[in-house]
Amino acid sequence: MATVTLQGNQFNTSGELPAVGSTAPDFHLVDGKLNDVHLADYSGKKRILNIVPSLDTPTCATSTRKFNEKVVDRGDVVVLVVSADLPFAQGRFCEVEGLKNVVPLSLMRTRAFARDYGVLMTDGPLAGITARAVVVIDENGQVIYTQLVPEIADEPDYEAALAAL
Repeated sequence: MATVTLQGNQFNTSGELPAVGSTAPDFHLVDGKLNDVHLADYSGKKRILNIVPSLDTPTCATSTRKFNEKVVDRGDVVVLVVSADLPFAQGRFCEVEGLKNVVPLSLMRTRAFARDYGVLMTDGPLAGITARAVVVIDENGQVIYTQLVPEIADEPDYEAALAAL
C-alpha cells in the first residue's frame, strides 16, 4: 500500500504501482463507444497512462491538456487517460477541449485496473476512485516509468514521463 495526500491529509491506495522493468498488467476499461478495451489493443505503441481521479477537476483537466499537447507529433505514442468518469462525460470533455491526441478510458465496469495498478484510493473522500499517477509502457509491454503523484492536487512530472519514451 502507498500513501498520497489531498490538501495535506494522508490517504491510502490499494497497493504499489507496477515496478519499472515488469510487464504491465493487462486491463479492462471502457472507451467512449462503450467498448471493452485492453492494454493489448494498443500494442506496438508506447503508452502513457495518465491516471486521474476525474476529468471534472482542474488538475486532471490540466494534465490531460498538457499530455495532449506534448504528444502531438509522436505517432509512436498513445496517451490513455484513465478516470472514474463515465465515457459520455470523458467524450464531452475531450470534444469541448478539442483534445485529439488522448484516448479517455473509464473504470465504469470494474475497479480491477485501479487495484492492479495500485492506485485505487481505499479511504478518505476519494475512496473508490484513483490516485493521480503516470505509468509509461514501451511498445513491448514493459513498464519503463512510473510516478505516483504524492499530492493529488499537484500535476505529474510531464518531462520525466516523456523522457522515459
